[in-house]
This record gives sequence, C-alpha cells and structure tokens, in this order.
Amino acid sequence: MPTTEKREHVLVREDAAAGTTHRWRWLALVTLLIAEAMNLLDATIMTVAAPVIHHDFGGGDSDIQWFSAAYTLPFAVLLIPGGRLGDLAGRKRMFTAGVAAFALASAACACAIGPGMLIATRAVQGAAAALIIPQTIGLIRTMFDGDELAKAMGSIGPVMGLAAICGPVLGAALTHADLFGASWRAAFLVNLPLSAVVLATVPALRESRSSWPPRMDLNGAGLAMLGTGLIVYPLIQADTTPPAGTLIILCAGVATLAVFGWHQRRRVRSGRSPLIEPTLLRGRTFPAALATSTLFFTVMNGLMVVIVLQVQLGQGRDVLAAGLTLLPWSAAMAVASWISGARLVPRYGVRVMFAGLAVLLAGLLAAIAAYHVTWTWSLIAALSLCGFGNGLFTTPFFTTALSRVRSHETGSAAGLLNAVQQFGGTLGVAVLGTAFLSTFATGRNADVAPALAALDAVQVTLWIAAGLIAATTVTAAFMTAPAVAPSGTADA
Repeated sequence: MPTTEKREHVLVREDAAAGTTHRWRWLALVTLLIAEAMNLLDATIMTVAAPVIHHDFGGGDSDIQWFSAAYTLPFAVLLIPGGRLGDLAGRKRMFTAGVAAFALASAACACAIGPGMLIATRAVQGAAAALIIPQTIGLIRTMFDGDELAKAMGSIGPVMGLAAICGPVLGAALTHADLFGASWRAAFLVNLPLSAVVLATVPALRESRSSWPPRMDLNGAGLAMLGTGLIVYPLIQADTTPPAGTLIILCAGVATLAVFGWHQRRRVRSGRSPLIEPTLLRGRTFPAALATSTLFFTVMNGLMVVIVLQVQLGQGRDVLAAGLTLLPWSAAMAVASWISGARLVPRYGVRVMFAGLAVLLAGLLAAIAAYHVTWTWSLIAALSLCGFGNGLFTTPFFTTALSRVRSHETGSAAGLLNAVQQFGGTLGVAVLGTAFLSTFATGRNADVAPALAALDAVQVTLWIAAGLIAATTVTAAFMTAPAVAPSGTADA
C-alpha cells in the first residue's frame, strides 16, 4: 500500500475513534443527568404521596413530615463529605456505589411495612443521594472542556426543570393508578429501572479524583448531623414535645453547631482540612447568601407540602388532584428559570433576584386571597405567580452568591450552598408543615369542618411564608452590598 494511502487509512481510523469517544462522552452526560433527575423526582414524588402513605400506615401526623425530612436531612449534611469521598476514592466509584445504594434503598422503601421502617430507609436513600450528586459536576468537568463543557453544564438546568414539573404529577399518577395494587409503593419502584439504566451506562464515565484530596473530617460531619437533627426534631414533633423540652433540644442543637464551628477552626489551625472553609464565613456576603438560601428554600419546600396537605386532608380529594394542583407552580417555575437565565440576568443582573422575590411575595398574598374566596382559577393564577417568582429568583441568586468567592473556595462554597438549600427544605417541612397541621388539628378539635379548618391552616401558613420572604429580601440585600476584603485584598 502506498504511503499516502496508509496515512489516509490511519486518519480515517483516528477520526472514527474520535467520533466514538465523542458519542461515549454524551452518553456519559445522559447517565449523569438521569441520576440527577432521579434524586429530584424522588423528593418531589414523596411530597404528594406522603398523605396516602400516612393513611395506609396510620400513626401520628408528624410522620407525614418525617417521610420527607428523613431524606433531605442526611442528604444535606452528607453532601460535602460525599464530595470529599469522591476526591479521595474516585468520583466514578462513589457515583456507582451511590446509585446502587439508592436503588436498594428504594426497593426497601417500597417493601416498608410500617412508618418507622419507611423513615429509616428514606434516610438511607438520602445518604445515597449525598454520594451521587457531588460527583456529577466533577465528572462532567473531566469529560468536557471549552464550548462542549458550557453546553454540558447548560443541560443541567432544563433537565432539573423538567424533573420538577414531572415529579408531583408522576408521583400522583403512579399512586392513583394503583398498578398491581402497589399504590404509593410504585413511587419508589420507579427508581429501579432508572437506576438500572444508569448502572448499565456507567462504563461510559471516566474515573477522576482530586490531585490533592483533602482528608475526611468524620467528626465534623457527625457534629453537623447531630446539631441539625436536634434542631429539626423538636420542630416536627412540636405537637408531642412539651414546650420546655422543645426549647432544651433546640438549645442543645445550637450548642452542638457552635462546637462544630469551633472544631472547624481548630482543624484549620492544626493544618488539617476542615469540612467547611472558614474563610467563606468572613465578612457578610457569603453568610448572607447562606441565610438567604435557608429562608427561601424553607418557604419553597414547605409550601409545596402544605398545598398538598390542604387538598388531601381539607378537601378530601385524591392524590392525583393534589399533584395537578402543584402543576401551575412547577410549570411557571421552569419557564421563568429559562427566561431569567437566557434573557433577564444578562441584561439586568442582580435586580432580577429582587424582582423574583417581589413576584413571589405578590403570589403568596394572592394565594391568601384565593384560598379565602376559594375560586379555582384565582388559586391557579396565584400559584403560577409564586412559581414564576421562584424561577426568576433562583438563577441570579446562585450567580450572585458565588460571584465574590475566590477560586480556591469555589468547590467548598458550591457544596455548602447546596447543603444549606437541602437543610432549608427540611426546615420548611418542619416549620410550615407543623404550622399547618397544628392549626388544622386545633380547628378539628373545635368541631370545625375539615374543609374550613384546612383553609384557616393554609392561610396561617401562607402569612408565615410571606414573612419569611420579607426576611429573605433583607438578607439578599446584604449579599449585594459592597464588600471590602481583609487587608485590602480583592474579594471578587
């Protein structure tokens, strides 16, 4: 064969190999996106299925809140340690282990024979999710670069938006369909085929780990979990815990978190890797972002639970009606997120964040009025307004929260923001869920009809949510205030 023909033959083989590698990379991206969506679907599906599960199992009303909080609490606290494990042992390895554990925990949830077993297996699910989610960004960054990296990262938002829309409706449809008598158990079983697809395509992923992996801070993770657990527990169990006991447990939780902060500073002084970079908490910008995230997601997650409870407990309607009630919120949120990221933020910047809070507050006030007059179309409009405000806020918030973080702090800052978001969701289920259930129980004890008692309860909860959004506006203002870095070093 002439030399020219040999060279052309080699070039053809190289081009074919490059094309195959290109296809494998995008297959790997699909694998990661399915895993991300699976975790979000599981959280939102439980929102509509929890009252049905409680009806089947019986037990205290607080079990409804624990079905969600048992997942989000370990998820929140273990997100950063999960990321560290990926740095140490390999992101692909931890991702695979997390998906396998998530599938097994989902099967165990579907087989639960009582509320205690379900709550325990939900906690295992949350811990498995904390192994999965931190690895996705790192794996994407190892597979793509340049324009392809931007496209890959840009695909996460639409997929998450679609999962947010589909989650409540899918959960409601699966539970309502009662396939093979599975009822709510199908909401967990749907994770099994999704996990199987992810595990089958895991070979497309490329292993990666940090060149300079930080050491694990197991004591710090334990203190963080204990402190947050002590804060969440009495808020959910407020109806069964004496006020003095609630106060004592809350104080113990705050004290434990103070010990956690001392422990982190001590590790830094001794030259060891902390769970959280203490430099992030200097000044007021990033701490204000953490407070803003906590308050905002307290409202978002808590209200979705409350709306479902009002439909099922107050109106006596089925799970499908509850899921469809959340559809205007989810759809408007997805649309607003796209408009915010693609059009508004590049042009108006941080002002979009405050516009989102204003729209959300207007939606909450409109929902209070809509529940008062009980007009269906006015409630749909109000919930759509809430979802639109949610979508407008989210994109500029995360951009602004990380804008003044220095390059070596970015990973820790992103992980901490994600963890605080999940913790805010847990608080929302605890605070707003308890406010609704307590007010509803008081009305029922006074022989008020369930529909009227639920209407009173949801309006009380909405007023609390409106107050929290007003506080969110204050903390967001601190995020955007001019900051001066220590010793004259630029903070941006």
